[in-house]
Amino acid sequence: MKTVRHEQGKVPALTPAQISELHAMTAMPDKGINFEDIPAMPADAWKNASIGRFYKPTKTPTTVRVDTDVLAWLKTQGRGYQTRINSILRNAMMSEMHAH
Repeated sequence: MKTVRHEQGKVPALTPAQISELHAMTAMPDKGINFEDIPAMPADAWKNASIGRFYKPTKTPTTVRVDTDVLAWLKTQGRGYQTRINSILRNAMMSEMHAH
């Protein structure tokens, strides 16, 4: 396998052959994939795994109008009320995504 390094944001467009190969792989059913060269994982391999440990989403500044009492409640819990707002919204987003 050949490794090619590119400057961030300057990745060349896919060639027609690469696009064709991706479409073929996408259309392939899972049972058509050969897993012989991948060792089996023990049942407890992921018991200490954590989700999102290295995930650092970018932040976007925005203006949001919230009820005065809601903001007061968030601020009574100490510093970091904006982080708490984000956490509450992320939990709601994840709950909805897992429900569908």
